Amino acid sequence: MELAQWLPWAAAQTPADTLGFIRRTQDQVAANDGFQTAVVCDGNIAGIVGHVGVNWQHRSTSIGYWLGTEYQGRGTMTEAVRALVDHALTIWELNRVEIRAAAENRRSRAIPERLGFHQEGTLRKAERVGGRYLDSVIYAVLRTEWPAST
Repeated sequence: MELAQWLPWAAAQTPADTLGFIRRTQDQVAANDGFQTAVVCDGNIAGIVGHVGVNWQHRSTSIGYWLGTEYQGRGTMTEAVRALVDHALTIWELNRVEIRAAAENRRSRAIPERLGFHQEGTLRKAERVGGRYLDSVIYAVLRTEWPAST
C-alpha cells in the first residue's frame, strides 16, 4: 500500500480503526476543533482532507490529507485543500494554515507548493513510519498572503 510508506496508521488500518476515526471526527466537530471531510471521485471515497485541529487563541490550523493512488494526478486534492484553506482564512478568519509532509513525499509536498505556501523548515526525523524515521517539511500560508482573503 503506497500510503503506508508515508502515514504511520495506513499499514495496519482495520475497519474498527476506521470507525474510531469517524467517531473522533464527530467529537472534533462537536468541540469546534475543525472537521474532516471525504474526497469523493466517481461516487467513491477517494481520500480524506481535514483540519488536524484549530488553535482559536492563535488563529491557526493544520491541514492533513491522503488520496488513493488511483485518484492521484488529477488536481483533486489540490482543489480540496484550496477549499479548506479558503474556509479557514476567510470564513473562520484564521491567520495561519500549516501543512506538514514527509520530505521524500514529492506528491504531497507539491500541493502546498502549488497553492503558494511558504516552506518554513524541516523537522529532522520527526515521524516514525514503518520502522524508519522521516523528516517533515513544514509549509504555511498567512491570511494576508492568501488571494481569496485580500
